[in-house]
Amino acid sequence: MLKLLPSPLVGLIASTLLLLNILFWVPLLLLLALVKLLIPLKSMRLLIDPLLLRIAEAWIAGNSGWMGLTQGTHWDVQGIDRLKYENWYLVNCNHQSWVDILVLQHLFNRRIPLLKFFLKQQLIWVPIMGLAWWALEFPFMRRHSEEYLKQHPEMRGKDQETTRKACEKFALIPTSVMNFLEGTRFTPAKHQRQKSPYRHLLKPKAGGLALALNAMGDKFQAILDVTIVYPDGAPRFTQFLTGKVRRIIVRVRPLPIPQQLAQGDYAGDPAVREAYQKWVQQLWLEKDAQIAALISRPAPLPA
Repeated sequence: MLKLLPSPLVGLIASTLLLLNILFWVPLLLLLALVKLLIPLKSMRLLIDPLLLRIAEAWIAGNSGWMGLTQGTHWDVQGIDRLKYENWYLVNCNHQSWVDILVLQHLFNRRIPLLKFFLKQQLIWVPIMGLAWWALEFPFMRRHSEEYLKQHPEMRGKDQETTRKACEKFALIPTSVMNFLEGTRFTPAKHQRQKSPYRHLLKPKAGGLALALNAMGDKFQAILDVTIVYPDGAPRFTQFLTGKVRRIIVRVRPLPIPQQLAQGDYAGDPAVREAYQKWVQQLWLEKDAQIAALISRPAPLPA
């Protein structure tokens, strides 16, 4: 079994398989995306978008394949059995590591529509992957600091416009819109700097979720509230590749769409904005307590 090999060798094999999987599927993505770019018709989009999604799902299945070959991870997962591939979902999750992306894609692939992440603008320059994310129409956000926006007020609202345009495209075929409410990965330093009131989470930001609900609230069948826990500590990506992530716990619970919020004006109505913030704060209190309970569980006995 590959997972029984020394860690450096496991990492080398996993990295090689990861790279080969990328190099096989990404050129196909780019070719179809180029055709769609050159023929910007809605009929062409409706023809090519499902093909792009099937390629992406095959790519993710390939990642699941090498993960199964090289990783000895014990998965403790609940809440994914009754999901429907033909539904629209708004997915929310806590964020600790780049490994979160692989975890989410592995568990949700072909159970729900492809996850569409909102990415930082700088990530478009990541070799190969940036082009793949562009081909799959992942929205790229600039996320300026408040200090920058004070100096450049004309940039305020640009990310909201990007979100609105992305959601218009997502409404054409079933899509899962992925949102990390914390906006960045959890680290002890960020937690301390924020003076976060939560033990295991950064402060949530309701803006992105509110924009998605305002734009597509009538499409989403549910919000999928996902909690990922690494009982042995949040791993670096290299630790995952080398097979050092022994346990991953995931809990998924569907939540009804809060229609009274989805129909409100988050940007223009202070009362709606306050209601959103209270809603996500309560969600975060529950998630923080859930993480604490899951971390304290004893490790499973070896098989």
